[in-house]
Amino acid sequence: MLNMKRSGGRPSLSFQVADAIRGQIEAGYYAPGDKLPTEPALIEKFGFSRTVIREAIAALRADGLVESRHGSGVFVIGPRQSDPGLRLFTEETSKISDIIEELELRIGIEVEAAALAAVRSSPAQEAEIQSQVNIFAGLVAEGRPTDEADFQFHMAIAAATNNARFRTFLEHIGRRMIPRVKFRTVMGGVDPLPSRDGPILDEHRKIAEAIMARDPDRAREAMRRHLVTGIKRYRSLTPWQIEQKEDESG
Repeated sequence: MLNMKRSGGRPSLSFQVADAIRGQIEAGYYAPGDKLPTEPALIEKFGFSRTVIREAIAALRADGLVESRHGSGVFVIGPRQSDPGLRLFTEETSKISDIIEELELRIGIEVEAAALAAVRSSPAQEAEIQSQVNIFAGLVAEGRPTDEADFQFHMAIAAATNNARFRTFLEHIGRRMIPRVKFRTVMGGVDPLPSRDGPILDEHRKIAEAIMARDPDRAREAMRRHLVTGIKRYRSLTPWQIEQKEDESG
């Protein structure tokens, strides 16, 4: 790792930026092959100079996490030593079986997370869960992408368990835990299930309502139904439909 810490022990600005981006890569927010935001976007996001941003990118490049492609931008190529046990969530896939297996694993974790949130959530955490439902609803009404809102809804529930390990787990696997995010990547940007946002919004509302009602059994059932329904949605896709979507994207 390129050493950018100051001699006094306080991290330099470029170290802070590199560390933040490194954390997002390791959490799966950026997966191998993803393009990082442009230099101006990073300057605006972090509020630091162009020199700081360039030093941070140089450090990530030295660590083998990113590579610069002339005329195209900076792309993620790491982390090289990712945990093979969780790699399934971050790797691209067009296999329905992969999606179903990942959703089954999430059932084992998030169903109980919803129940714990119903028992332990604070008023502020409940407000955050409802806020994420409202954001999702607004995006659906405007016909805009809901990927990030979907992920943040599940993150809000994980935080509301007040068991940091639930949130850490979801942060580690990142937004590609949302099946359509990585499934769409291998299909050239074509969504295999373009009409599912309305039903998902309704499912999110029922989960949130159960948590607000402080009803753990109802929260468990609502989350289970949400994830099982997701399995059914992807199981309904046939290989022929997937091939057709891929042809449309080309």
